[in-house]
Amino acid sequence: MRLVQILLPLFNNEFEVFPKDHYIEIREELTEKFGGITTYSRTPATGLWKENENKTVKDDIIIYEVMAENLDRVWWEKFKEELEKKFKQDTIIIRSWEIEVM
Repeated sequence: MRLVQILLPLFNNEFEVFPKDHYIEIREELTEKFGGITTYSRTPATGLWKENENKTVKDDIIIYEVMAENLDRVWWEKFKEELEKKFKQDTIIIRSWEIEVM
């Protein structure tokens, strides 16, 4: 079993909030495909990274999490590309772990 997390930004580069419809569509698609989803949205997580030596970038994010029997890399790569276009991002982070459900 795999646990997959998708880290989605809440704001674009001009600090404008993305439409709620973006998140609803993604949530519905993932629920349909994987049979359920966990959303960490109550308090946005904050990501920081060094863009260069003198600049640290901050992102407020929402995390979507699904469990899948297998990791279909082709599907996930296509889904990632669609998210990057939808959110106008150079990179959307999608990460996965092998897990054991007890």
